[in-house]
Amino acid sequence: MSKRHNEHMSLSDALKDFVETNNLQKGLDKIEVHDAWINIMGNGVNSYTTSVQLQRNTLYVQLSSSALREELSYGKEKIIAMLNEALGKEVIKKLVLR
Repeated sequence: MSKRHNEHMSLSDALKDFVETNNLQKGLDKIEVHDAWINIMGNGVNSYTTSVQLQRNTLYVQLSSSALREELSYGKEKIIAMLNEALGKEVIKKLVLR
């Protein structure tokens, strides 16, 4: 049974408490990383992206274009930095392009 708080709590604090209590942060990070990839990489890259998955601290991105995969492999560190900056925390430590 969950605890009932008698004091008043802001909605943002209540949501943070709920996420922490139910260990939902990993799932939220997966969704946020996918959304950040779409926003940062743009339509050109997204049209060739077939899958974006976060497992632990590694982001796996599957691309349908081998030329694009080769081109993006040169800027992995920059892509990781841009995604982590968009997320506001260091979620991604390694990027694997497939």
